[in-house]
This record gives sequence, structure tokens and C-alpha cells, in this order.
Amino acid sequence: MSEGREKYYKILFLIAAIYDISLGIIFTFFYRMAFEIIGIAHKLPPHGAYLSLIGIFLFVIGVAYYLLYRGNLERNRDLVTIGTLYKLAYCSVAVYYTIVQDVPHMIFVYLFGGCDLIFFVLMLECRLFLSRISKKT
Repeated sequence: MSEGREKYYKILFLIAAIYDISLGIIFTFFYRMAFEIIGIAHKLPPHGAYLSLIGIFLFVIGVAYYLLYRGNLERNRDLVTIGTLYKLAYCSVAVYYTIVQDVPHMIFVYLFGGCDLIFFVLMLECRLFLSRISKKT
């Protein structure tokens, strides 16, 4: 892999790490404040355990993206696959609820879903590139 292309992909995973770690911290510890800022505090569930669980999952996948940034992408291409599928999963849920449900807090769908769609496309391109170069060697 060329040094420039590797640097590009590593920056992609660093940005994804910062994004997901930040959201993970917010939705683990400060979900109430986040809902208030967005203006949907009235939509908070009576107990925030599932929001904290989602936040922890975001934090963990953010750490995984950081490890990809720090590591060897060619040797860790299976982890790139997992990270790509994670972004696809969020996008799929966002699209489903956009089409099928009337989501009262669309910021979660459009803002976060849009960001994850962009990450998904870029990570998929990375994974496909890694597959191509592994077949050549």
C-alpha cells in the first residue's frame, strides 16, 4: 500500500475514533444534557440504562477504530470489516426508521445517520482496497 493511501485510511479511522469515542462518552454519562440541547428531553425514557449501554458500545467501537488507526491495516483487515459493518448497521436502522416510522427526533437519523453513511462508504472502499491488494500478494 502506498504511504499516502495508508495515511488517508489511518486518518479516516482516527476521525471515526474521535467521533465515536466522543459520542460514547456523551451518551454514557451526559445523555440527559444531550437530549436537552437537542430539544427532546421530553423523549427521554424513565430509566437511561439503554442509552448508557449504547454509549458504551459507541465508546468501544471508537477504541477499535483508534487501534486500526494505530495498527497495520493490511493485517487487521478483518477488523476493518467489523468497523464497516458497524457503520452499515447504524445507517440501516436510520433508513428503516426514516421510511417506516415517524421519528420525532430526526437529528439522530439525519445527523448521526448521515455521518455514519459517509464513514460506511469510505470504510467499505478501504476494505475493498485491502482485499484487492491482498490478492496481489
